[in-house]
Amino acid sequence: MAGGGGERFWPMSRAKTPKHLLKLISERTLLEETVRRLKGVVRPANIFVLTNEGQLDGVRSVLPFLPAAQIVAEPERRDTAAAAALATALARARDPKAVVALLPADHVIRNQRVFAAQLAAGFAWAADNPALLTIAVKPTDPDPSFGYLELGSKIPGRNAGGVFRRVERFVEKPDIATARRYLKTGKYAWNAGMFVWSAEVFLAEAERSAPKLAAFIRGFPSGNPKAYLQACFPSLPKLSVDYAIMEKAARVATLMAQFDWDDVGLWTALPPHLAVDVAGNAVRGPVVVVESTGNIAVSNGRLIALCGVHDLVVVETPDAILVCHRDAVQAIKRLHPQLPKEVL
Repeated sequence: MAGGGGERFWPMSRAKTPKHLLKLISERTLLEETVRRLKGVVRPANIFVLTNEGQLDGVRSVLPFLPAAQIVAEPERRDTAAAAALATALARARDPKAVVALLPADHVIRNQRVFAAQLAAGFAWAADNPALLTIAVKPTDPDPSFGYLELGSKIPGRNAGGVFRRVERFVEKPDIATARRYLKTGKYAWNAGMFVWSAEVFLAEAERSAPKLAAFIRGFPSGNPKAYLQACFPSLPKLSVDYAIMEKAARVATLMAQFDWDDVGLWTALPPHLAVDVAGNAVRGPVVVVESTGNIAVSNGRLIALCGVHDLVVVETPDAILVCHRDAVQAIKRLHPQLPKEVL
């Protein structure tokens, strides 16, 4: 899924170059890192990227090795339930017994070997079990910005790839006190937004709880889907896949991630992936620091000079500069209504 906005990464993130098209942690965009992470698990011919019309050119430019037909532009933004239906429909049109992995394009995973092994195990498990599978991440702190999974019992059997557990329920983003309680119990995990299911099982769940999604999947053509998408996709419900399908599903399981994972949702998530000096300043590009601590500075060309400042985020682009306190990064989205259209 590569159609989000990533407004919190302004001024680098723009409407046509959102977060997943940025080189935030390496010389590759997050999207390219995600696609290349699938090597050895998914055949290149079976990798599809779902984006939108406004980002289509940008996605194609960073994935020149992927055929144009495998980069599919949604004609209108309809949230992740519609994206899940589209992904399932694309796979089912090629093979009614297909198994689908739905992955966000903007996560950071360093341990690619373990990720690949666990994804392969997820494919094998979903092919043999009539359940929807999520990938869960063990919480490291009581973060209220994530959705949570209440974990049930371990699923018996010799399951390769890690520990599979039943999911008792999905929990929307909790308040901080609730998140702290979840962390203490050890019975909750972060919902990483990564899913694996057989097309048959997803279609059956959609028939039961989201019939419009099911009808879209059943009617999906085996040839070029562009006309069908233009006619039918905009009328799909604008809901998250969690709310439309997962929370109501008869059987949901999770595979506990054994790889590192970071959704890199804010500028303050970058320090573990950047060079950090002894004063705690995380920098990328031409940056000079004097008597300053705890800053995050990202230059895309011009020199940034920090002198006697602390706990700031400073991001330079050719046409805009962001300066904010580290504690205010959640509020960057609130800048957007006041910014000129040409920098959005």
